Amino acid sequence: MNIMDFNVKKLAADAGTFLSRAVQFTEEKLGQAEKTELDAHLENLLSKAECTKMWTEKIMKQTEVLLQPNPNARIEEFVYEKLDRKAPSRINNPELLGQYMIDAGTEFGPGTAYGNALIKCGETQKRIGTADRELIQTSALNFLTPLRNFIEGDYKTIAKERKLLQNKRLDLDAAKTRLKKAKAAETRASQLNSARLEGDNIMVNFSYMLNFLHVKWLKSEQELRITQSEFDRQAEITRLLLEGISSTHAHHLRCLNDFVEAQMTYYAQCYQYMLDLQKQLGSFPSIYHCNNNQTSVAPIPSASSNVIGSSALTSTSGLVITSPSNLTDPKECSGSRKARVLYDYDAANSAELSLLADEVITVFSVIGMDSDWLMGERGNQKGRVPITYLELLN
Repeated sequence: MNIMDFNVKKLAADAGTFLSRAVQFTEEKLGQAEKTELDAHLENLLSKAECTKMWTEKIMKQTEVLLQPNPNARIEEFVYEKLDRKAPSRINNPELLGQYMIDAGTEFGPGTAYGNALIKCGETQKRIGTADRELIQTSALNFLTPLRNFIEGDYKTIAKERKLLQNKRLDLDAAKTRLKKAKAAETRASQLNSARLEGDNIMVNFSYMLNFLHVKWLKSEQELRITQSEFDRQAEITRLLLEGISSTHAHHLRCLNDFVEAQMTYYAQCYQYMLDLQKQLGSFPSIYHCNNNQTSVAPIPSASSNVIGSSALTSTSGLVITSPSNLTDPKECSGSRKARVLYDYDAANSAELSLLADEVITVFSVIGMDSDWLMGERGNQKGRVPITYLELLN
């Protein structure tokens, strides 16, 4: 029974406090009550905290969009995070594209120029996908997590203390209002009590009223001192928390440097992967423009190559080379270079050259030769070799 009485009294007190704050807040909005203003330093700290919270949320959300453009995937990751469960690993877009390219290249045949190029591109795309996954993981750990911890941790504490400060201020201003009204009522009662009124009963009533108002005034003064002390204490607590925003900025600066470093590593990896891929794809001589047996356009000899006269070009424009013996010196057709053999190859006839994986041979192109072949040379041996079995070296 005592517990119930205590709960009822506490509930009534809380309701009275809430009502008092609501009345004070309404009267302030209507301009009918005075409002205690916070000092300029505290106001600046509150503004700085609010600004930090707003921009941190915007940067965090846009970073999430940058790292994961798929909104459905972001929602799924958010749900798993709230359930405190690990999101299932999914293949990303570069990895999926790479797998498609590898499957297509395998279907077309790794021995063809197009199939081999697709496989090389697919492998590079998968490496980019792996680098992208590492960027997301590193950025989430070193950048997004600290920002989210500030929004969901430190700033929530600041907001809670700020709301408590607002309530203490309303209590203080309500106490000031009650004291002001008590003083005004006592002054009025004193004036009435000092006037000449007939009848002892009337004088006794006014004297009693005056004593009652005086007691109420003293009680209001005591209440004001208490609320002022609580307000000052809460303002100090809030100020100390808000001054920690500068430390938050310094911490977020270090996190930003980590994010930039992660991006730099990612883009450097992608650049190197694509540069290597470009070298592999661009290593084929410019005479080979297609994967079929259509006539190819002859390359323009470079300044360092042996120049072939226009009459020689005219006389060999329709020539198809089937044997190394058809030319006295095939190297005159283009500059030679080294190539590493990727796979074993057995020559189909005497015009071709058998190859062993990982050996290095000399190759050069011949005008009019099929676009899928080069002339290969190993010591005194010469013959045609398929370009898809080679990796041209710088």
